[in-house]
Amino acid sequence: MAPERLKTLVSESVWERGGQLVNAGAITVQRSATKLGGTVADKGYMPLWVEVTLPVGATTVPVCKRCGPSWCLHAVALLLKAWEKADPDAPAKLPVLIPPLPPAETPAVKGSPVPVAGPMVGDWWARFLEDGPGWFQLSLGVEIDGLEVDLVPIFQAILREKSLDILRAWSLTQRPYPVKLPDGRVAGIPADRMARIVQALETVLEAKGKPRMSRIDAAFLPDLGIPETAWGRPESLDGFRRNLRDPGTIEPLDEPSGLLATLRPYQKLGLGWLRFLADLGLGGVLADDMGLGKTVQTLAHLLDEKARGRMTNPVLIVCPTSLVANWSREAARLAPSLRVAIHHGPERGGKALATSADLVVTTYPLLVRDEALIAGRDWSLAVFDEAHVLKNPRARVVLSARRLRTARRVALTGTPMENHLEELWCLLDLVVPGILGTRGRFNESWRKPVETRGDTVRAGELGRRIAPFVLRRTKWQVASELPAKTEIVQMVELDGFQRDLYESVRAAADRKVLSEIERVGLEKSGMVVLESLLRLRQICCDPRLLKEGAAATAEDSAKICWLADNVPEMLEEGRRILIFSQFTSMLALVERLVKEIHAPYALLTGDTKDRGAEVDKFQSGEATVFLLSLKAGGSGLNLTAADTVILLDPWWNPAAEAQAVDRAHRIGQERPVFVYRLIALGTVEERVAALQERKKDLIKGVMEGAPSAMQLTAVELRQLLSPLDR
Repeated sequence: MAPERLKTLVSESVWERGGQLVNAGAITVQRSATKLGGTVADKGYMPLWVEVTLPVGATTVPVCKRCGPSWCLHAVALLLKAWEKADPDAPAKLPVLIPPLPPAETPAVKGSPVPVAGPMVGDWWARFLEDGPGWFQLSLGVEIDGLEVDLVPIFQAILREKSLDILRAWSLTQRPYPVKLPDGRVAGIPADRMARIVQALETVLEAKGKPRMSRIDAAFLPDLGIPETAWGRPESLDGFRRNLRDPGTIEPLDEPSGLLATLRPYQKLGLGWLRFLADLGLGGVLADDMGLGKTVQTLAHLLDEKARGRMTNPVLIVCPTSLVANWSREAARLAPSLRVAIHHGPERGGKALATSADLVVTTYPLLVRDEALIAGRDWSLAVFDEAHVLKNPRARVVLSARRLRTARRVALTGTPMENHLEELWCLLDLVVPGILGTRGRFNESWRKPVETRGDTVRAGELGRRIAPFVLRRTKWQVASELPAKTEIVQMVELDGFQRDLYESVRAAADRKVLSEIERVGLEKSGMVVLESLLRLRQICCDPRLLKEGAAATAEDSAKICWLADNVPEMLEEGRRILIFSQFTSMLALVERLVKEIHAPYALLTGDTKDRGAEVDKFQSGEATVFLLSLKAGGSGLNLTAADTVILLDPWWNPAAEAQAVDRAHRIGQERPVFVYRLIALGTVEERVAALQERKKDLIKGVMEGAPSAMQLTAVELRQLLSPLDR
């Protein structure tokens, strides 16, 4: 009898691996009139006993010591070895019979599989039993001759041997799949039904060990065609499942008491979504585009949680170093009732962690460096801002984030995935542990089918699976709710060498200006004042702008760091960006960064020969970033292809800033425009900005050398040159 008939019952991969085992392994064959048995051993492994009942037919199921009752590679290897030992001219010596499949021209009627004589197969049933906190054990099967038979061990064996494709192929024959019962009889189970069940279990059930699932896996398991009345679930799981699977239960929430801001409709829905997750004790990923208010939604959620009495411990905010000042400032401005502590700086110690603050802000580097301190206490919630840094499961910062003792985790990022699906798994597994299974199971069940085979069905299943835990709105989706222009003051904090250099130059400038005023008076000290302010403003941008001493080669720049953290995310969102600076040397440093991230760009300064070519490059879409100096690009240009404007250094003259912004925000612009003003916290930049509204004409004179510059009072000048806050 030709071995090709066996090949029709197994997958190509199992057939090939079985053949390799015949050539490379050690196999013994024993046969009688009713059984074929033997040991099968691959190199370096102990022999396994495999047994097949003769004659082999459509209902035959081999039994393997390791794999259980299934057509595994060991069973295939045993039969192939038996054929090899048989006399080719006398096949009757080997009592193995594999009946042919039905002819292709007369297929069995779909839905009416060839019957298998034997036990009567009845209704399907399923139940979950609690198996420890947050875990449930699955039993699932059919009634056979009135008794419940659990088929989960069979399903696990199929998953273990990766033989789902065998089951699918079997279902095409319209034959029932033979399953060996505990009493030795064989029952025919509809193969297509079994294939659908195994495919559903593939993403939530481990192939080895107890058939237990996490609460989330159990909640997301579909009904598998089994009537709801035939499912048995504990009430705790049933309620959780109903809430999680019904996104219609999420309702927008109004601003909580203590929030000094008016939320837009999409932000109210975001607040409702955060409460929905909190009620279930779960985390999630708020993945709104940059500029849509992830910070204000988070602060509103913290006020809501505090009002409901659920902030029994502080909330930890982890963010890039460049955003520490921004979180502190926004919390004070939008939610002043929240007590904020900062765990940052060389003299941080453990004071911030020991306080009774509502909110503790720290950085990703310190999360690793001070892990013993930060992970040594309990948190009500951990919030990870710019969470795209947490996409490498082997990174130390990810491991430190996982070790936090926190009830929930929420990630804020506009780009939850940049390169491949494993990044999404890493982020989601951090904030909702176990939602997509282990890393290995995720790669096998989700990533390979979607990325390698282009499986759109599995991609759709993945999207539905993560939908309750990822809330993403693009600026295009909420454009009708946005103003034509959104202005954001982005505070950055000087650190390290940049901070020390600023203080050193500031102290020297303070002494020099006071000396000059004592010598010639305030009105005649204008040039010294302007020179001192210019040097401090240059340091606020980047120490290298001074071009002297150690500053010429310094790498510390809070604004360059902010650009490195945020421009790639903006480009991922499809933004078109204008970056303005008064200093062409600053634009040169930004140009170096733009090249490093491989973003196509245009450049316009006073040295540009062909202005029109650079403008066309940006307007046509060839360039996504446009670097412009104030004098060359601050007026006279129509750049409506841009939807984002970044002002690297404040110009103090509101009219000049407005002109730059109006390169994008003008007639013909059909999209909302986002404007980011970068201000160095606690420096001359912030202090002049505070004066700007009160003395617009005065500040214009200071910066442009007009006579009104001399109207600065001695008190105001001392304020401008006062030390950084420690």
